[in-house]
Amino acid sequence: MGPASERTHCEPACEPEPCEDGPNQAFREGNPYTFESKYYPVVVRYQNPVRLLLLAVGMLLARLGLVRREHVVRTTDLSWPRIVTGLARMSKNAVDVAMVGIAVGEVAIAGVGFAGPFWGIAFSLGGGFAAGTIALVSQGFGADAHDQIGQAVRSSAVIVLALTVPVAALFASFPLELVSLIAAETATAQAGADYLRVVAFGVPFAGLNLVGSRIYIGADDAWTPMLVRGGGAIANIAANAVFIFVLDLGVAGAALGTVLANVLVTASFVLALLTGRIPGLGELPVKVDPFGTYLDRETITDVFEIGLPVVGRNSVWTVAKFPMFAIVALFGPSVVAAYVIVRRIMGLMNTPGWGFALAASSLVGQELGEGDEADAEAYANDILVFSLATYALFAVVVAAFAQPIVELFVGADADPNTVPTAVGLTYAACVAVLAQSVKGTAAGPLDASGDTNVTFYSQVIGMVGFAIPLAYVGAVVPAVGIVGLYLSFLGEALVPAIINFWRYRSGKWKAISQEYRPESPVADD
Repeated sequence: MGPASERTHCEPACEPEPCEDGPNQAFREGNPYTFESKYYPVVVRYQNPVRLLLLAVGMLLARLGLVRREHVVRTTDLSWPRIVTGLARMSKNAVDVAMVGIAVGEVAIAGVGFAGPFWGIAFSLGGGFAAGTIALVSQGFGADAHDQIGQAVRSSAVIVLALTVPVAALFASFPLELVSLIAAETATAQAGADYLRVVAFGVPFAGLNLVGSRIYIGADDAWTPMLVRGGGAIANIAANAVFIFVLDLGVAGAALGTVLANVLVTASFVLALLTGRIPGLGELPVKVDPFGTYLDRETITDVFEIGLPVVGRNSVWTVAKFPMFAIVALFGPSVVAAYVIVRRIMGLMNTPGWGFALAASSLVGQELGEGDEADAEAYANDILVFSLATYALFAVVVAAFAQPIVELFVGADADPNTVPTAVGLTYAACVAVLAQSVKGTAAGPLDASGDTNVTFYSQVIGMVGFAIPLAYVGAVVPAVGIVGLYLSFLGEALVPAIINFWRYRSGKWKAISQEYRPESPVADD
């Protein structure tokens, strides 16, 4: 890629087609702070606060000589819509807990928390195989191999539906039996079952939504998923308010809002992929023929080879939630509620990873598709530094306002131990997310290249070897107590971060990527 001063931009009157040699969102010469979307007939030009914040961090790093300015701008333009999506969706999850907690109480908070691991299976499956999608789409996009993109989309959809529909049926049929496996108290188990019985119908849609999002990110378009999934999160919050407070449906109302929002998002992605546009917004970079082949053996094999280890990696945390919640329950109801609250806060702090990890996957994948391994590594190095600095900023802000943030989740009749316990866990989470930034961003180039096995094993070691044992020691050894949960947060992030970073620095992922490239053009010098 050329320097910033050489890059093109879309003028207000231009046609809705890609800018020559430009990323998804171009920037004006000498002014990277003005955002312009190239895929829409009416150019959107404004100073987005999230983008401005990221650019401020990135440009400071560039001034210090730690990253390249052009990499900061392109990474920001691909990352910020994804981060906004993450903030919207994680805010939705946080609002779910806050609304349920205020309307029903801490038992409902715990119930939703116990149902969470089951709902998370949809994201483990969808997000895992979506890693195969983004790897094939981004390399196909970089090599201008549009047939590969369409085939990757169709085959990914088949895989996700084949796996998530049976899971949804299981959850809807046996919700109480499943939740009771980890929830000891009857009232808590019943609340979790009420949530799982309804939210089960959203499992296939949640899986498809993750694939839909990765399609556009792989094609250098993070703006479209932001609009679609962010809009779905806003609709979810609005629906929850009606179902919980107006119709008094409690935890079932929160689940119903989640299902309806996921259906809406899936319908939007399907419409966009079939027509190549979103009504009122303009042309998109990907259009898929619905009558093409769905069961292409080679593509399905590639998606499985790349995605299955990522499913395993994602499932490590999802599966680990079951024993983890059982262990947390040993601390008592107030600690369970505090733990669920802090997990929602930690989810919000982790939203930069939504953007940086996928930006690394997309940008590195595109450079690999063009055969430029040196530039692929340069992007990955800069995004690692950029990500860590941004996470540090988020962590400092959350730590400074930990108590008022926690108090937003509980009602006046909450157990007096819940808030101080949650505040302490929040401080521990602020330290852990720094390691989380390295863990997630280092996995980005590995995912883009198809080198996904090591990241799976790193997650297993972190969770099974450190996080769960440390939490259990805290639960059964009074002298350790809640400190065990603090250390558990650190163990689940720091150990995989070290392993993923070691694997990335080995450079083996560049050789592995050659197995999945559409072609091997000569790199530009």
